[in-house]
Amino acid sequence: MRPIIFSFVFLLSLQLSAQEDLSLAYYLPQDVTYNEDIPKPQEVLGYIPGEWHASHDQILNYMRVLAAATPRITLENRGRTYEGRPLVLLTITSEANHQNLETIRQKHVALTEAGAENLNTSEMPVVVNQGFSIHGNEASGANAAILAAYYLAAAEGPEINDLLENTVILFDPVFNPDGLQRFAYWANTNKSKNINPDPQDREYSEVWPGGRTNHYWFDMNRDWLPVQLPESKARIKTFHKWYPNILTDHHEMGSNSSFFFQPGIPSRTHPLTPALNQELTKEIGTYHAAAFDDIGSLYYTEENYDDFYYGKGSTFPDIQGSIGILFEQGSSRGHAQETDNGILTFPFTIRNQFTAALSTLEAAKEMRVKLLDYQRNFYQNARKEAGKDAYAFGNSKDAATAYRLAEILKRHQVKIHEVKERFTSNGETFEPGSSFLVPKNQRQQRLLSAMFERRTEFQDSLFYDISAWSFPLAFNLDFSDNAGMKNAGSLIDSLGQPAAVVPERSEYAYLMEWHAYEAPKALNKILNKGLRAKVAMQQFRVGNRHFDYGTIMIPAQNQKMNSEEIYDLLQEISGDAHVQISAVNTGLTGGINLGSNQFRALEPQKVALIVGSGITPYDAGEIWHLFDQQYDMKITKLDLSDFSRADLSRYTDIILPNQWGGRALGEDEAKQLKAWVQNGGTLIGYKNAATWFDRNEFMDLEFKENEVQAKNVTFEQRQDFRGAQGIGGAIFEAKQDRSHPINFGYKDDKISLFRDTTIFVEADSTSYKNPIRYTEEPLLSGYISEENLELLPGTVPFKHASLGSGNVVLFTDNTNFRAFWYGTNKLLMNAIFFGDEM
Repeated sequence: MRPIIFSFVFLLSLQLSAQEDLSLAYYLPQDVTYNEDIPKPQEVLGYIPGEWHASHDQILNYMRVLAAATPRITLENRGRTYEGRPLVLLTITSEANHQNLETIRQKHVALTEAGAENLNTSEMPVVVNQGFSIHGNEASGANAAILAAYYLAAAEGPEINDLLENTVILFDPVFNPDGLQRFAYWANTNKSKNINPDPQDREYSEVWPGGRTNHYWFDMNRDWLPVQLPESKARIKTFHKWYPNILTDHHEMGSNSSFFFQPGIPSRTHPLTPALNQELTKEIGTYHAAAFDDIGSLYYTEENYDDFYYGKGSTFPDIQGSIGILFEQGSSRGHAQETDNGILTFPFTIRNQFTAALSTLEAAKEMRVKLLDYQRNFYQNARKEAGKDAYAFGNSKDAATAYRLAEILKRHQVKIHEVKERFTSNGETFEPGSSFLVPKNQRQQRLLSAMFERRTEFQDSLFYDISAWSFPLAFNLDFSDNAGMKNAGSLIDSLGQPAAVVPERSEYAYLMEWHAYEAPKALNKILNKGLRAKVAMQQFRVGNRHFDYGTIMIPAQNQKMNSEEIYDLLQEISGDAHVQISAVNTGLTGGINLGSNQFRALEPQKVALIVGSGITPYDAGEIWHLFDQQYDMKITKLDLSDFSRADLSRYTDIILPNQWGGRALGEDEAKQLKAWVQNGGTLIGYKNAATWFDRNEFMDLEFKENEVQAKNVTFEQRQDFRGAQGIGGAIFEAKQDRSHPINFGYKDDKISLFRDTTIFVEADSTSYKNPIRYTEEPLLSGYISEENLELLPGTVPFKHASLGSGNVVLFTDNTNFRAFWYGTNKLLMNAIFFGDEM
């Protein structure tokens, strides 16, 4: 045992002393010279990269210094994060190319357009988009960006000149400024002078929610397709401005791993991705392998990861004639950590990322014409495949949701038309003002196929991410994939906000249907201004107009405001929330009258969200974002560390997101919450809150279990077998009882639900207690094992129970998934505003 201990200590001392003697020579190629007029990183940072974790402001400052020091670099600010940090982009190329950059860009984009066969690709630069640390606590990428930028600014000689003359580099040093800043603070404040590689040291275990995510705790590497976050909007705008030939995405993985580069597992590539894409990815990989062989670093490829979900940075380019490359470096998660491969130091991880950045540029330069030709052929072939008809989507009761999808398509440079006149296609009716038409014969034909497809057959049963994301289903829109272009109105150049319908003035009452996406935003403002409002539990008519379940009625009399003040306020709210508010002058209506007891009084809601260690930050962040950004509603974040001291009586509703392992809340929290519910509160739980509710007697639930046995499964196959029994993210159909308050605001009796759990809850024997229930053939899109598919029909994704004077509400799955599942956001709002009416 003693020789092993000696070897370990000797290796440790070598690694840590190497870090103490760190210099730029550890990272940089030594076969070139460097311009002494270009500031070195340590001259601006105050240390050699790797000695400390560079914060975003330090990296930003250095990039500005470089841009000012060399004509090879220009820097632009493309926007700001939620926390106000700049989203910068460096464009790096030769000085001559900079002087002709717009012409180069226009020629490059012309490769994607009709007539591209006339372009001479041998005379065109290749375009590479390099991005670092989209997960903020995967910091080796952003720290390597410092070195890569310096190298590209300062290196001299024929080789770098050749590279810059033939390459335009779009360089994003920090994909996730807010998360990186959070993580750098953590790693640096917990660093010791004597670096301690013990994995149990506090340095290597961040406090919740960690630096991986952005301000609202989103995994931004899942937002390339939905484009809901400011950081995503900036980088997607850059992508479509240039259509780079290669896009790289630098990440980290578990500390005991080495280094991964794509391609991933071949059988898990999306069928819409051309086979040549993966061949080129593999060829690029030979340059990475050679570079890592030179420095003696271990690596692997064609394992673990995949190219299926187009919402990831490494896969998003693949559906647009580009090559996406994922890099995954084993993470030191601080400054040095014991691993299966010895002591893993932060400088070592940075050097590997830097090496991959340079090998990418080498591959791009050597494969330049091949990559440019591939891009041209990709779009030429896509045009040959394109149909002459169009996609149509819309919602006659909710123009705002259709607008939100149109907004995403415009961000992806998709051509969209207005609808000229009312028409029917695939049994759905589309109307002007609430519908859009998208021609298939356009540049982004393949991207549209990827966004709109419904796929239920797969070569592989395992997915690194979700297996379905059909946008019309996610937005709960009427949809047709074979509408005629004869119905197309004007081509939409810029998308304006949906027109607000200004209400007429009434001395009696105002009515607001609940269908519009932002109706909860409007109701919240109405209630918080002190106005009385009621919700209709039944349908009714005013003249020839039909008003649905959930219609909000605001009396004009006996209010704290006079009728003129009410009218002015409702005008403002209607315009702000893009909702139609109608004036009525009589309570004598068809069906229930406006004075009926079937109009139930509503109260302002004060909502809290349980957060903190043990709560899944993604799920919690999506709820926070929904309230704060979409509905303009206040929500209190109650941290579990302070929960026992919280005065819960301040809140009408408390939301419990999914818990890691289902054990974040214990018996004390259960007693505290139960007493609060019994006194009139509404507790809303998500996903594995189901088992917690059942275990702590908030609800009496019956579960269906997948009892499939592993027969004829080898030891090697065991993980794949288990993985195939999960539901990584698919879409299912459920039937709705529209008279139940949980379904207010939905015009159809079917809804598409996203599901990523295997929580199957039995339906109640009383039919009206099952207002949402999976249909007999529920699978709409995505993968689910045969065993789980047999369990799903007839089960319920929603449960409500009374407890004392309060309510307990359960959703077995996420209704707010990644901020783009607009079609089910209102389910949570219904639970908030109408919980007492259930």
